[in-house]
Amino acid sequence: MGFKLSENACKFLVRTARKAIGSKFDENKLITNKQDIPEELDFNSGCFVTLHKNGKLRGCIGNFREDKNIVENVAEMAVQSAFNDMRFPPLTKDELSHVEIEISVLSPMVPVNSFDEIKIGRDGLYISKGIFSGVLLPQVASEYGWNVEEFLKNTCRKAGLPADAYKAADTKVYRFEAFVFSEQDLKE
Repeated sequence: MGFKLSENACKFLVRTARKAIGSKFDENKLITNKQDIPEELDFNSGCFVTLHKNGKLRGCIGNFREDKNIVENVAEMAVQSAFNDMRFPPLTKDELSHVEIEISVLSPMVPVNSFDEIKIGRDGLYISKGIFSGVLLPQVASEYGWNVEEFLKNTCRKAGLPADAYKAADTKVYRFEAFVFSEQDLKE
């Protein structure tokens, strides 16, 4: 991705995500003083927050909103990942200390004109056709060792479409980049 965040900014976002989730157990409102937010986080961006427990996916929700500050968006997506990912039961208070948080800060989406433009490890994919849409983050293709065709097929499946739907003229394919970091990356 064309930008990176400092370690301080990454730590701030991870702390924000963890505090946002924790605030739902304590019934406290998450309050972040504007003066405490690192200046470099004064931008709007989409993001995904992924939760892992014992190395396995425990929740992942995000959005491509470019009209919301990254700090607010991370807090909101952390809560969504913990409690509203329909693939998993809501996170429990006991689980919170065993969950690792990963954050993906997203670039704007770019329409794909040629599948040759897609680069594994750099690009994530968003595919839509009619009422169906699906997204896979850049790290997914690398983690599974997929080539571009496998990445396209699996994104179609995630959207609830046939694996070869990406070839249809009325299917929209977009790529995006992500700056990805996790608590594990930030441990000293």
